Amino acid sequence: MTTSDIRVCLIVTAAGSSTRFGADKLGEDLGGRPVLLRAVEPFTKRDEVVRILVAAPPASIEEFRGRFGPTLSFHGAVIVPGGAKARWESVRAALEHVPADCTHVAIHDGARPCLSGELLERVFAAARVRDAVVPAVDVADTVKRVGSERVAAAEDDALADAILGDAGREGSQGRLVRETIDREGLVLVQTPQVFRADVLRRAYAQEGLDGATDDASIVERLGVRVMVVEGEMRNLKVTTKSDLALARILSSTRPASSGDRAGHLRF
Repeated sequence: MTTSDIRVCLIVTAAGSSTRFGADKLGEDLGGRPVLLRAVEPFTKRDEVVRILVAAPPASIEEFRGRFGPTLSFHGAVIVPGGAKARWESVRAALEHVPADCTHVAIHDGARPCLSGELLERVFAAARVRDAVVPAVDVADTVKRVGSERVAAAEDDALADAILGDAGREGSQGRLVRETIDREGLVLVQTPQVFRADVLRRAYAQEGLDGATDDASIVERLGVRVMVVEGEMRNLKVTTKSDLALARILSSTRPASSGDRAGHLRF
């Protein structure tokens, strides 16, 4: 498929509640523009992208339009209702607004504002020849599975208090390791994820999507093989205040060059 043949509709998921962040992370300032706009901007420079849909919280969509509508409209983006609870619900709802003449659908997190042009080029290049493409970075750290229950460092609370004092009690709690996992072949998946439009529609027509955390896993249920291309560590998702601080550092540096690859940050 040549560049002129591919027509991409971008869906930006922006209906989350930002619970872990503790505030509206999409509206946080990042180099003079909101995080959400930073996530959209790289796609406005691509000829392949012919439509941009931003899936907003359905219960507060008018407020969302009032805050982000003018700047998103300037970039040709259209705000549509997303899902009330899960991310996959937002994508399924937005699919109803994808033009019939779009050959591909790209899905990107509205809280992922540091996407480079080089990474976007890799994903689109692979999408011209593959039905499903996602960027990812190799897992570099040791991976352990832990229990969900928090336990005290000392079985005897009185003993822990004697050693650590009241101020140390919270810090002395943790979770116990169940097993160490072989990290060989493990990757951390990012967005944008790009799919042939007909494949994605068939995937989202399936039943039982509860619990799906990304679009590729839903497509995999069809038996479609997903290609992983090299992502970038700088393509982080803003989930916590610390993530935002790092994104601000990254946005104040020059964009990643074509030599930047997963696992390497250049400042």
